Amino acid sequence: MFFALIDVLKGADILIYPLGLCSVVMVFIICERSFALRKIAVLPQDLVDAIVDGKPITGGKHSVLARIVEYAERHPGDEGAVKAFARLELNRMERGLPYLDIIYAAAPLIGLTGTVWSLLRVFSAISGETGLPDPVQFTSGVALALSATLIGLAIAVPALVGGGYLQRKVEGYAAQLDVLLERILGRTNKSAS
Repeated sequence: MFFALIDVLKGADILIYPLGLCSVVMVFIICERSFALRKIAVLPQDLVDAIVDGKPITGGKHSVLARIVEYAERHPGDEGAVKAFARLELNRMERGLPYLDIIYAAAPLIGLTGTVWSLLRVFSAISGETGLPDPVQFTSGVALALSATLIGLAIAVPALVGGGYLQRKVEGYAAQLDVLLERILGRTNKSAS
């Protein structure tokens, strides 16, 4: 099994390096964004409850919602600035996600390029005298050529699923922040009056 995996990696030839880079970047983005988009880091429940109930705001000091509340309190009566700051926070939550889109589009194409490259080598090894390939070398060469596409797809699928999941998470937070933002603005406008 281990040797078969080594053969698959060898079959990707030089394109294993960009495929490996895509894989490392994908894993980093998914892990980092999953950690950054935890509920407690974005919308801690105690802070949400305080805003909804109109109670004094405590807790969740380092969350996205706390930064928006703090900005709103520093700029009372400036709804446009607070809404722009909230959009900026949403943009920060999406950081890295567009790269997952690039990875899931590029990895299969890189893999396909590796497959074509390897197939060219396999077909160029056909004997000039007989015009026929050595059957054993030919079939193993074709099998190894397809390994680059397999690796590209194995990278693209988790990038697609992870990117989709994280994007939906950000969209869910955005909808919740829209509702809470109206409460925050109402609260700061009262205190400014």
